[in-house]
Amino acid sequence: MSSLDHLVLATPDLAVTVKEVARLTGTQPVPGGVHLGLGTRNFLLGLGEGTYLEIIGPDPEQEAPDKWRPFGIDTLTEARLVTWSVRVEGIDAAVAASREAGYDPGEPWEMSRQSPAGDTLTWRLTLDKEGRHRGPVPFLIDWGATPHPAADLPVVPLVGLEAVHPHPERVEPHIHALGAKLPMKAGNRGSLAATLFGESGLVVLI
Repeated sequence: MSSLDHLVLATPDLAVTVKEVARLTGTQPVPGGVHLGLGTRNFLLGLGEGTYLEIIGPDPEQEAPDKWRPFGIDTLTEARLVTWSVRVEGIDAAVAASREAGYDPGEPWEMSRQSPAGDTLTWRLTLDKEGRHRGPVPFLIDWGATPHPAADLPVVPLVGLEAVHPHPERVEPHIHALGAKLPMKAGNRGSLAATLFGESGLVVLI
């Protein structure tokens, strides 16, 4: 089975959303790094057990990219929990296994970012290159020899993750093909919901 790696909270205004997450949870997210050429940067918050929340939005210090920013950021009017990823070791084998099970997650490709300390982090993932991956079907990620970003992050424990989708029966086979599990229920508007245990109680991000 694949394991949860991180949740993606995309936002049109990174500073505002980081401040709001800190207010809701009582814990300040820390700078992650810059995605050069994509026009984005991120902040991170640990969720426990080697997982984390990525808060990603436009980087005001970069020019707007020629293509779309990832996760539909350019079309957002407010922060939204847009998708999630599962961690694997040996992403090529994981992709082959998923295809054999009936779902093609796409060809793995390499991304990188600079940490605040100046280190370069690299990883491979199946995020679509158009950067529009959204929804309950996760993408695969393989950190290889790169130290995992969840190490040494401040932690707000993740209590639960679930999804609402108009047709769960259409997407659940894809999730299972990736070796992952996600509680789902039917609903008119598709969404992800993560419940965190903050300093003042439960916090739900959608």
